[in-house]
Amino acid sequence: MQVSSLNEVKIYSLSCGKSLPEWLSDRKKRALQKKDVDVRRRIELIQDFEMPTVCTTIKVSKDGQYILAAVVTFETLSDDYSKIVFLHNDRYIEFHSQSGFYYKTRIPKFGRDFSYHYPSCDLYFVGASSEVYRLNLEQGRFLNPLQTDAAENNVCDVNSVHGLFAAGTIEGRVECWDPRTRGRVGLLDCALSSVTADSEINSLPTISALKFNGALTMAVGTSTGQVLLYDLRSDKPLLVKDHQYGLPIKSVHFQDSLDLILSADSRIIKMWNKNSGKIFTSLEPEHDINDVCLYPNSGMLLTANETPKMGIYYIPVLGPAPRWCSFLDNLTEELEENPESTVYDDYKFVTKKDLENLGLTHLIGSPFLRAYMHGFFMDIRLYHRVKLMVNPFAFEEYRKDKIRQKIEETRAQRVQLKKLPKVNKELALKLIEEEEEKQRSTWKKKVKSLPNILTDDRFKVMFENPDFQVDEESEEFRLLNPLVSKISEKRKKKLRLLEQQELHEKEEEEEPEGKPSDAESSESSDDDKDWVAEVRRQRRLLQQEEKVKRQERLREDQQTVLKPQFYEIKAGEEFRSFRDSATKQKLMNKTLEDRLKLEAKNGTLCVSDTTVGSKQLTFTLKKSEQQKQQQEAAKRHRQERKTLRRSAGRLKSRPRRGRPFH
Repeated sequence: MQVSSLNEVKIYSLSCGKSLPEWLSDRKKRALQKKDVDVRRRIELIQDFEMPTVCTTIKVSKDGQYILAAVVTFETLSDDYSKIVFLHNDRYIEFHSQSGFYYKTRIPKFGRDFSYHYPSCDLYFVGASSEVYRLNLEQGRFLNPLQTDAAENNVCDVNSVHGLFAAGTIEGRVECWDPRTRGRVGLLDCALSSVTADSEINSLPTISALKFNGALTMAVGTSTGQVLLYDLRSDKPLLVKDHQYGLPIKSVHFQDSLDLILSADSRIIKMWNKNSGKIFTSLEPEHDINDVCLYPNSGMLLTANETPKMGIYYIPVLGPAPRWCSFLDNLTEELEENPESTVYDDYKFVTKKDLENLGLTHLIGSPFLRAYMHGFFMDIRLYHRVKLMVNPFAFEEYRKDKIRQKIEETRAQRVQLKKLPKVNKELALKLIEEEEEKQRSTWKKKVKSLPNILTDDRFKVMFENPDFQVDEESEEFRLLNPLVSKISEKRKKKLRLLEQQELHEKEEEEEPEGKPSDAESSESSDDDKDWVAEVRRQRRLLQQEEKVKRQERLREDQQTVLKPQFYEIKAGEEFRSFRDSATKQKLMNKTLEDRLKLEAKNGTLCVSDTTVGSKQLTFTLKKSEQQKQQQEAAKRHRQERKTLRRSAGRLKSRPRRGRPFH
């Protein structure tokens, strides 16, 4: 027996672990119980509670005396197991009595779910069709189907109070029908309502689960992992809960004594309050879930899994144990007297942002993460291991930061060095100098200073991404910055000085005692040259470089030998001179204004003014010769049809004899 706890709600797993073989002797069983604690605490509540293959559906009879499990969808028509209906995957419907097989029939399309309407004795079948098939068990025949607006229907349910029938479609809608009038009385768009600000949807949500509770409450599960709670008097959901796994909701149930809703996907079972939406507790079985069933009037929970073995769980808070296993109450009381570490004691709660920082977003939906509220639980050992792998030098960095802080405290009265970025260092130094000049001017004139580009997040990529490095050899840069060569020399000297000081700082960090930094050497700046002369010199240099490039291209053209090219004309086409291509080339060389005037003159273009002051331009596309020939042929064909067509006004129908056909 394994015990887990969430929100101080204990869940006892009565099917955890492998059962002991029957052929094992009592002596060996006692020896295993002494050695292994799990074997000693194992409880085999129901012997051989396994299926030969995977189980997909599990139910409890209405009298609570029988547990039924099958690999197909089924429904009990009586209080016990004496009347059962099975829906097979091959469109067949089988009726079984207490003695065994009774009758078999077939529906036109593949079925997915069905419900029984007790007042009229009708079975409603939904599946890969827009129709809902009705089979009346009193008359023993099929009735006219209900025609829905959906392409296919996935699930259905009948309200036990007033008999309303509801079907969930693949378009994410729920259609409600009145069996008395066989007319649709309501339509809910659950797909649109399931999308919230926090949900991430990659496909259209379809309806995967549906359940009524009382006369006015209905719960709907979607294929994207949302559960919606509706009041039938409103088309807006009261609550929307997300399982955070993105898996289809398999089953939805109501627990009336505690006002809880139980929803399950293939990974987790969640129980939450239907009034506040607060999570009551959750359960993650060892294997994937196919179906969930609540034992009536008790705290027992049954699951059909992706393994032959089915799950049995006992939650004392939900209710007492069934009469046939009432000893569970005394057993759980003894276990609570000797508390042990629960499942969540060794787990770490992480949010989705924490998983992105650790690089573990691919584990969402796996057994390593358990969804809870706005985040996930993960093993604390795995968390520390991954954190150490992501940042193996965390302690060393922490120690260096402490040493750096102490060094900065001792340098409080020293000159602070400028921290320059890796990209565009000269531009950053220029901006820093301009900022210092602005600060001096604002101190004197008391003018409000503007924000600096270096501290603005919108321009930080310019100093981080190497693609934004300024190319000082480009023509635009050299013409717009004629004095950049002289100024850059000054800044390069200052950059070299700063790099030497940074290197000296690193050496001081390794030795905390350090040595006092040398005084910053000051160099006299040269006089600036005349602006116009510098621009002319740069222009002459650019002209010389362009001349050299033209000469190189000319030599390459002279070395290449042109070869004649031959073209083959397709069959059925005429050879045209190169005059059209030359005309088209001349037209392309003209400006846009000249081309628009020429098109307007030819009648293929029309420019007009609108009422709001803008321009409206309409044009006619030129047609190829083949299109013109096709249009001419179609026109001639229509004219021939008009000449050959005869009027049918003179024809009169003769009266028919016999009984008219309706």
